[in-house]
Amino acid sequence: MYRTKIEDLKAWKNSPLRKPLILSGARQVGKTWLLQEFGKAEYAHLAYINFEETSTLQNLFTIGFDIDRILTALQIQTGVQIQPENTLLVLDEIQAVQGGLTSLKYFAEKAPQYHIIAAGSLLGINLHLNESFPVGKVDFLDLRPLSFAEFLIALGENELTTALLKKDWVLLSLFSEKLKEYLRYYFFVGGMPEAVAVFTQNRNWQELRQVQYRLLRAYEADFSKHVPHEQVPRVRMVWQSIPAQLAKENKKFMYGVLKEGARAKEFELAIQWLVDSGLLLKSFKVSKPFLPLTAYQDASAFKLFLLDVGLLSAMAGLNTITIIEGNKIFKEFKGALTEQYVMQQLRLNSENYIGYWANDRSTAEVDFIVQRDGEVIPIEVKAGENLRAKSFKLFCDKYEPQVAVRVSLADYKPVQWMVNIPLYGIDERII
Repeated sequence: MYRTKIEDLKAWKNSPLRKPLILSGARQVGKTWLLQEFGKAEYAHLAYINFEETSTLQNLFTIGFDIDRILTALQIQTGVQIQPENTLLVLDEIQAVQGGLTSLKYFAEKAPQYHIIAAGSLLGINLHLNESFPVGKVDFLDLRPLSFAEFLIALGENELTTALLKKDWVLLSLFSEKLKEYLRYYFFVGGMPEAVAVFTQNRNWQELRQVQYRLLRAYEADFSKHVPHEQVPRVRMVWQSIPAQLAKENKKFMYGVLKEGARAKEFELAIQWLVDSGLLLKSFKVSKPFLPLTAYQDASAFKLFLLDVGLLSAMAGLNTITIIEGNKIFKEFKGALTEQYVMQQLRLNSENYIGYWANDRSTAEVDFIVQRDGEVIPIEVKAGENLRAKSFKLFCDKYEPQVAVRVSLADYKPVQWMVNIPLYGIDERII
C-alpha cells in the first residue's frame, strides 16, 4: 500500500526549518503504519513508543521536561539508541499521556536536532484541554482515508494512476469505462486502509462489509470512551443521522432529522466533537463567492459528511448488486455518495476552504465553493448523465468566476463558461 503523504514526510525530514511534527487524523486511517514505513525506509533506526500501550511512561512528562532524562527513558523503553542524525523518534497516541504535547515545545527549543513525530487521533489531540499546546513550535500533517488515486495504486494500476495524477485527459478518456468501474468499487470500498487491504486480497464484498461494520462499531465505542457522558447520546444521534441527512434533496444539516423539536443549542457540542475528531467533515454556506470566504460564512447553515465514502455506503446499507448495475451507484441516495466522494477528494488538501453557496430563498445552490491559492472556484456535482445545471449557470452569469467546474460522468470538456471534469479526475488540485 502506498500513501502519498510519505512524500510530505520526506520533505519534512529534509527541511532546514524542521520542527517536531504532529501527524493527526481519525482512528484507523493508517497513521501508525505510515510512520513505521517511513522510519524503516528513511532512517537507520526507528524508536517507536505507543503511549496507550505503555503504562511505564505515563508519568514521564509530569515530573518535568528535562530532555536528557526524557530521551534516556525512551531509549530504555525502546532499546534503541536515539541519535539526532539517523533515528526517527515516533511518539504515538501522544494525547494519552499528560504533558506529551507540551514536551514538543521543549524538544523544539532545546533539542531541534532530533527528528520527532508525534501521532494521535483527533479524538485526543483537538480535545486534550488540560495542558499547554506548543503553538508555533510544531509542524502539522493530516492523514485521511486513501484517495481514489491511492486506491488505484493498491489495485496495481500504477500506469493508470500516473495518467490520472498528470491529468492526461486525452489518455484517460480512452480508459474512462475502466475508471468508472474502479470508481464504483471505490464508492463501495472507500479508503479505510483495512477495508482496502481486504478488498485487494480477495475481492470478497461480504468480508469487506464486515470490516466496515467493525470500524463503525469501534467508532461508536469511542464515543463512550472519549465523549463527556452527557453528550454521548447526542453524538450518537448526529453520527447515525448522516445517511438520512445526505439523502435529502437539500443536504443542509437539519436538526429535525435527529428528533422532533431538536434545537441547535442541544447538539452543537456533539457536532463539534465529531468534526474535531475527524469523523465528520463540515461545509458551511457562504452568501457570496468573494475573498476571504470565511467573511461570508453562515455559521448556522452547513452540511456534514462522513470521513469516508465506503463507511457511508455501509451505514446506508448499500447492496452489492448496485455495483453490478453500472452507473446506478452514482445516483444512490440522490447523489449523496457522489457528493461525499467529491468532498473527500477536495479535502485531501486541508489548506483549502470548502463551503457551498445558496441564495437567500434557497431556490438555487452550488454544491461546493472552494478557496484555493487566492481564487474562488465554484463546483457543481452531477451524479447522473443529465448535465443541466440551471442554478450553476445562473451563479456563473451573476458572479463571473475566472474558473468554474462541473464534475460528472462525462469526459473532460472545457466550454466558454466552465470546464467539465470527470468524477474520477477530481482532487484537491481541482483542475
